Amino acid sequence: MKELIAQYCKELRLGKSIVENYQKIQAETNEEFLVKLLKLEIENRRVSRKNRYLKQANFEVMKTFEDYSFENVQIPKSITLEELQEGRFLGKKENLILYGPVGTGKTHMATAIGIAACNREKKVRFYRTATLVNELVEAKSNGTLKRFLKTLRKTDLLICDEWGYIPLDREGAQLLFQVIAERYERNSVIITTNLEFSKWNGIFYDEKLTSAIIDRLIHHCHLFVFAGKSYRLEHSSIKT
Repeated sequence: MKELIAQYCKELRLGKSIVENYQKIQAETNEEFLVKLLKLEIENRRVSRKNRYLKQANFEVMKTFEDYSFENVQIPKSITLEELQEGRFLGKKENLILYGPVGTGKTHMATAIGIAACNREKKVRFYRTATLVNELVEAKSNGTLKRFLKTLRKTDLLICDEWGYIPLDREGAQLLFQVIAERYERNSVIITTNLEFSKWNGIFYDEKLTSAIIDRLIHHCHLFVFAGKSYRLEHSSIKT
């Protein structure tokens, strides 16, 4: 009987958890048994979906808000910590800009927000900005840009880490602008950067393009300012 159930589950594309756990279900009626069985399948699919979203997000390191310190973070009045951690800004199609010196926790926060979003079944993509631009340029050269942009458009949250660390050429800057422009008022973006807005022209080398990008990013945006010393330097094994 168990083999037959496994066969039917496979044909119906149901999870293995049904085969493994249906005998453990306690119910007084057939209807109650069916309800519990369906609930088990729904929960199993939800877990699988969350795990898939976490894998697709491509986080470099898995970091959460557990033990995260907001001591040196200036939180804007436009959003609360609860709203931030629960990702409510995603429903409003708002952006976050995390600005401050290297090593002050910007990437950690961005990753924690992204992981929390995945756990709420949101689609997330994490990129170092230079990597994203390189993939855009490569996609354009091999004729897959349209498909790549479509994939990015489907994400609820795009995280661009280390924004401005490496200057872009004209083609890269235009492609990055296209990504940001297509997400405007449709999906959210998180940017981590150590450059103030007045220096962004040094990334794109085009005042009009720089202004257009800033305009779209900050229209519906919360700015977090990070201060303090680099965590990595303070906890380095090399003492000066």
